[in-house]
Amino acid sequence: SLSGSSRSFVGGAIVYSNDLKTSFSCVPPLLIAEHGAVSREVAIAMAEGIRKQCKSTYGLAVTGIAGPKGGTEDKPVGLAFHALTDGKKTDVVKKIFPGDRERIRWAASQQALDMVRRRLI
Repeated sequence: SLSGSSRSFVGGAIVYSNDLKTSFSCVPPLLIAEHGAVSREVAIAMAEGIRKQCKSTYGLAVTGIAGPKGGTEDKPVGLAFHALTDGKKTDVVKKIFPGDRERIRWAASQQALDMVRRRLI
């Protein structure tokens, strides 16, 4: 708990279902149909959508496959796309993290925080 953090952090959402990605994060359903929920395009749309919904300076999104199931040859377990936008500039990082579900989720969260840190310094 950090007193005053609400002045910097407006809000966030954890959306697993495609329905919530389309309704809350404003991701067009066609984008998910064309590229899949785990894709560069959807990560960008999620970041842009959450930034607009929260009326914030930045929008950050992560979409990935933490496993243990759900991976394919093209999109293996551990794959994650991170997007950070300010409405003018959008950074996207694609990584495949090794390990089990817990390790993948931890590594993906650290990557997301590092993107924000690098943008702010």
